[in-house]
Amino acid sequence: MALGIEEVKVGCWTDEENATGVTAILPPAGSLGAIAVRGGAPGTREAAALGPTGSGQECHAVVLCGNSVFGLAAADGVAEWCVENNRGLELASAIVPVVAAAVVFDITGPNNPRPGPNAGRMACEAATNLDPSSGRVGVGRGCTVGKAAGRGYASPGGQGISVVQSGDLVVGAIVAVNAFGDVLNPDGTVLAGSSAPPDTPRYPAVSIEEVAAWESGEEKANTTIGCLVTNAQLTKAEACRVADLAHTGIARAIDPPHTSVDGDALFLLSTQEIAAIPDQIANLGTQAVTQAIRNAVQ
Repeated sequence: MALGIEEVKVGCWTDEENATGVTAILPPAGSLGAIAVRGGAPGTREAAALGPTGSGQECHAVVLCGNSVFGLAAADGVAEWCVENNRGLELASAIVPVVAAAVVFDITGPNNPRPGPNAGRMACEAATNLDPSSGRVGVGRGCTVGKAAGRGYASPGGQGISVVQSGDLVVGAIVAVNAFGDVLNPDGTVLAGSSAPPDTPRYPAVSIEEVAAWESGEEKANTTIGCLVTNAQLTKAEACRVADLAHTGIARAIDPPHTSVDGDALFLLSTQEIAAIPDQIANLGTQAVTQAIRNAVQ
């Protein structure tokens, strides 16, 4: 089952030639959506509506996209697909889907082809209730990690999944790992990260001018984004809290996490099936995010 829940579907579109991609998560009708952002440089869609102060409740799709802000166009294709398949809010004049999205920066050049609406549509058409692959597929295709000493020393990142269960309670996570920091093993050693020699300066800026250049340049092009799915019953406030606490999984697996040059964001979809304690859901979500990150680079 995709992310451990039978009615959830996940689909990937991968552009091998241009090293980018799109991953779409499609929950069952009536699923509640939430988001928590801890990174300093996020690129998102519907974050305000699904955030703790927003009025948004139901979410019909989550899209994880490559190509930075340009990749958000893939969510338009997902929205069109949702309308054609009667997925959305049934308003008086139209079916309006709530399609949330977040992006990673994997642009390799000025003429890099952009994932557009058709890429989002193809990800939806490929969606099944089977778990997608981990690694360099979908949104994970162009991801890299370990850029504290410069992008020239980066290692491949990727897309990772993990499912954690306690009795009937299930929490699954799918994460795109394009982090500024290194991915760590449970013992704190580096699983995947910078290949720079130990004496190579990290954060190499040494003057006010260099700091300004560093903060405005490609060093800002990082992000760990993902989506948790649970069968638990949650209110909107509880769901936002769970998504926020699940960011602890990023802190456990990536060093450093949540920097000013990362756009770390986690969505949460709740299918509202079984009663559960929010703290327990957050604990399982943290475990799922931690392992998904490691699975992305293994």
